[in-house]
Amino acid sequence: MVCLHGLTRNSKDFGGLAAWIAARDHRVIVPDMRGRGLSAYDPNPMRYVPATYAADIAQLLDKLGIDRAIFIGTSMGGLIAMDLAAKWPLRVVGAVLNDVGPEASPAGLARIASYTGLVAPLETWLDARDYVRRINEAAFPLFDDDEWMEFARLTFRTDGDGKPLFDYDPAIAEPIKAGLLKPDPPTAWRRFQQLCDRRPVMLIRGALSDIVSDDIAAKMQAKAPSLTVAEVPDVGHAPLLNEPAALDALARFLERVPVE
Repeated sequence: MVCLHGLTRNSKDFGGLAAWIAARDHRVIVPDMRGRGLSAYDPNPMRYVPATYAADIAQLLDKLGIDRAIFIGTSMGGLIAMDLAAKWPLRVVGAVLNDVGPEASPAGLARIASYTGLVAPLETWLDARDYVRRINEAAFPLFDDDEWMEFARLTFRTDGDGKPLFDYDPAIAEPIKAGLLKPDPPTAWRRFQQLCDRRPVMLIRGALSDIVSDDIAAKMQAKAPSLTVAEVPDVGHAPLLNEPAALDALARFLERVPVE
């Protein structure tokens, strides 16, 4: 199983889930996309696009000797999974789309664009905690201070002085500013339907999501009747996949996926 993180996120998001999956006798691969976490920053920021990431993942699988895999993609990671299925269909055995689809609500896209690439000066980890709470509190209204601090630890890394630094290259915002990531609805819906063709696919969405609205989820199910949809209560974009509802849905999904 290959876990693919979101736009400003990194592999740390999947720490708990990876252990949960591994306990079910699956090998788990959790890469950092270029420009995030432990991966190198790209000197050409215009390569920070899903097509590049999909090619990176295909090359990674080649190096690891993995022909086929199940993919779990959060937000941008789900778009990468769709790109992989379009270009290398035999490599994708099944997929879980975590709060992402071929269409996104404009309000959610605007919210994400409003903070991506903006490097706020943060002196302490309390500053980092307050920052992630400020931009994500609508998505996780039930979080307490400890949970916000844990979320900050997933979002930032520590510099040489012990201060928090964003764990991604701010230049990942450049393709957005240049208009390179503007959606092409016909292509996006075609790739989504290709992903759902003859393989198990599940959508997990936050009940409070401002990216995958109720209407978009219903449209996805209408376009791909085989799609399984699971909802995580009291969470927006995107579920952390450690919620009981998400884990229950993932357990049911894994029972449907053929294992060779």
